[in-house]
Order: sequence, then C-alpha cells, then structure tokens
Amino acid sequence: MKSPKFVQSAAAALAGLSLSFMGWAGAAQASSLKACAVPPSVIPAAAETPPADQIHTDVATAAYLLALFWSPEACRAGIPESNKTIQCDTNSFGFTVHGLWPNGPDNVHPRYCKPSAPMSAATVLSNLCMTPSPWLLQHEWQAHGTCQWDTPEAYFKKAREVRSGLKVPDLTPGPSGTMSAGEIRQAFLKRNRGMTAEGLNVRVKEGRLTEVWVCLDLKFKLAACRGGNGAPDTATVVVTPKR
Repeated sequence: MKSPKFVQSAAAALAGLSLSFMGWAGAAQASSLKACAVPPSVIPAAAETPPADQIHTDVATAAYLLALFWSPEACRAGIPESNKTIQCDTNSFGFTVHGLWPNGPDNVHPRYCKPSAPMSAATVLSNLCMTPSPWLLQHEWQAHGTCQWDTPEAYFKKAREVRSGLKVPDLTPGPSGTMSAGEIRQAFLKRNRGMTAEGLNVRVKEGRLTEVWVCLDLKFKLAACRGGNGAPDTATVVVTPKR
C-alpha cells in the first residue's frame, strides 16, 4: 500500500513530466520490450523520502519476485504508479514490469537500503518500454534496487534480463470480460517451460486482475512462491481488455 506522501509524489512527477509528441515512434506491442512509443525527452522523477517504517536495510534476501502490472487495468483505475500519457494514451501495453523485488525470509522485505539521487534522463528513457512511468522507475530503484545493486542501470539491466527470459502472454477475455484465475495461469504456463502454477501469484483487487507475480529463487530461476499464489484457479476475474 502506498502512503499519501507517495501518491502525492507520483502526481507531482506526472505533472512535471516533459513530453513532446513530435518524434514519438510507432505504437507499442504490449508483450515486447523493443517496440514502444517514447518521448524524445523526459524530466526524471524526484528522489523519494521514504517513510521510516518502510526502511529495512538489515533483512537478508531469501528469494526474488518479478511483479508484472496488467497495464489496461492500471490505466482504467488511474493508479498513481501509471503514467497517463506514455502508458495509457500513446501506447497499448499488456503486461509491464512493476518491479524486480528482493524478498525476505518472512513478511518483512529489504526496502530503501540506501539514499539515492534522481536517475538520469537517459536511464529513464532507456527503460520506459519496460516500465512506462518515470515515477515508478525511480520508486522501484529506491525501494528495491538499492538493496541489491550498486546503480539503477545495473538494477534495470537485471530486471530486463529476467523479463526477457519470460514469454509473457497477452490476455484476451471472452465476451463476458472475464477469465478464471486458472486460465490466466495457464496462459503463462503453456508459454514458459519449467514454470509451475505454484510459481505464480495472480493478484486481484475488487474482482479485477491487477498483477501477476513471477517467483524466483536466489539464482533468478523459476521457483514456488513463498507468500502464496493469490486468487484460486476457480476464481472469476474481470480482465480489462487492451484497447
């Protein structure tokens, strides 16, 4: 859950984003990290001041998790982590990378391990097709990347490597606009050899798909999720369609 301060920071970052529609490339292919319309320039988000109760610098990493936003729902809900112009208006994404997270051995995870300045504009631009929000890129680096990597470039390089190793599906709900959580899992399983249902956490909020979490071991190999698997296979889930 994001604090009011984080929501305000996200809104400020979006308001300060410098975008020029001249020179934008063609439309995005949602499952690709290569094809995406990006602006010619951006103003990186400001560095965060994390709440004291979310700073956990002494928690050992026991596993990793790649969190994937279902972008159509992020745009529909207008969550502060999304960027309306890049993510919702100019492109048509499916799953996008929320973040690569070091996880602790229980319910407390490494977070905000060291202070960090704003990222460079070049780093933001080079990662917008993976995580199409300057604010979210800054947040993920500070909240998670600083606990394992020396630079934001190294962190996002690893996130891209993990994401590129997956065959991430697009989802097409039926006429009812729904899928079962089991169907969502199967869409991943049939495309990724060695992936198991126990290694996926299907995240649902108010009956709608929000994210899929892919669980990894300390070597970034597919693994069973340590914190559960989210919605049961039988759950009926509203899947916001791509536009």
